[in-house]
Amino acid sequence: MKLALASDHAGYELKKEVIRYLQEAGIKFTDFGCGPGESVDYVDYGAEAVRRVVSGEFDRAILFCGTGLGMAVVANKFPGIIATPCWDEFTATVSRTHNNANVLALGGRVLSPELAIRIVQIWLEKGFEGGRHERRVKKIFDLEAELCQKK
Repeated sequence: MKLALASDHAGYELKKEVIRYLQEAGIKFTDFGCGPGESVDYVDYGAEAVRRVVSGEFDRAILFCGTGLGMAVVANKFPGIIATPCWDEFTATVSRTHNNANVLALGGRVLSPELAIRIVQIWLEKGFEGGRHERRVKKIFDLEAELCQKK
């Protein structure tokens, strides 16, 4: 699995901690920014990482901002993306098993590094359950296709 990572300034420190974990676990990733000491717009960095998932260059993305909410909003503007902010082990589990999320959004101002790493572990380990959830996810993508055709 190849991951695309990105953060704004508010998520930078948490991203550094998650990067440390990913390196120790031998998980491949590319960090699309931002760097230390930069004050940036999360939209620019989140969009760059998500574009790489949409193109197929990366399998999934993990995005970091102050709360995870802004990055999730940006990511969900892209076709084929299901981005979920997660704040505990349960939301991490359900984001994968029920929603088949391919983008995880984490908040540097609301999560401890330890909890964020546990969320990442779960999010990377869990698979999609399919079944009744597959029907629901398909409806989401059908709705996306319908609304994008109206533009």
